[in-house]
Amino acid sequence: MADVENVIIVGSGPAGYTAALYTARADLRPLVIEGFAWGGLLQQTTEVENYPGYREGVMGPVMMQEFRDQAERFGTRFITDDATRVELSDGGLHTVWVGDDAFQAKAVVLAMGAQHKKLGKPGEDELGGRGVSYCATCDAAFFKEHETVIVGGGDSAMEEAIFLAKFAGRVVIVNRRDEFRASAIMLDRAREQPNIEWLTPYVVDEFVAGERGALEKVRLQHVESGEIIEHSATGAFIAIGHEPQSELVKDQVELDDNGYVKVHGVSTRTNLRGVFAAGDLVDHTYRQAITAAGSGCKAALDAEWYLRDTPPNVDARPVSEAIEA
Repeated sequence: MADVENVIIVGSGPAGYTAALYTARADLRPLVIEGFAWGGLLQQTTEVENYPGYREGVMGPVMMQEFRDQAERFGTRFITDDATRVELSDGGLHTVWVGDDAFQAKAVVLAMGAQHKKLGKPGEDELGGRGVSYCATCDAAFFKEHETVIVGGGDSAMEEAIFLAKFAGRVVIVNRRDEFRASAIMLDRAREQPNIEWLTPYVVDEFVAGERGALEKVRLQHVESGEIIEHSATGAFIAIGHEPQSELVKDQVELDDNGYVKVHGVSTRTNLRGVFAAGDLVDHTYRQAITAAGSGCKAALDAEWYLRDTPPNVDARPVSEAIEA
């Protein structure tokens, strides 16, 4: 067991790296267990044009490298591997394992993020960033006057379609049922858009690349008859939800029905003292790089204030021992 850290940040991306920057500048020498696939979802994107300060846009991986470098400049330390287990206390010391190595801290910031739910269809991974996307707010501007599809039937799919319709020549919403899970008001708003069309009940069978290696068409299958049709599209947006990466802490901090970590009010405090959560791990509404970064800032400040105001002789028993007692 190494010396007790002030703050351990589990995860990276805009939330984790911003939390690291702020805690490092507060002279807390944070330790970031950033994960083997560090940088979060932005490592999987291409050009980011809607983050303030990058007038000409920036590639997602480049932006994450700059976030990381800035945090490192002020003394942040990194472990580029995955946290494999955590044992959180309520106001005591918290332990995070990376394989067989255990690290203890007085405060922990959880920033493991969320992952887009995938369809698991052929061509989906290969064409990610080359026509297949999971965020119209991020990528719609790249598809001006293009033929596009949205896959999904909930409110998120309608929001994506409405936003995409401002740019694309045509947006076809593909849903596996004739009925939609979206609220009536969101359906009405989508139906008001002249360039949004509807295709049901179909599911994606395959994403097909063209000669240049980018998406050219989507192969669709009728749910009832099994009929296969091909739909020309240079952009396909998957809008079937997100999965917060909360598995690591699911039995220790409070989660909502969808697996997102619950925080108190506008703070980043969880139900456990000294444990804070930020970014897409807590956000099922906005899910933008800038909101994640702001959340990471809040978590860092909450952790700093917690350490300032917490007596040094706190009960250091982990949750499991406290329950047994």
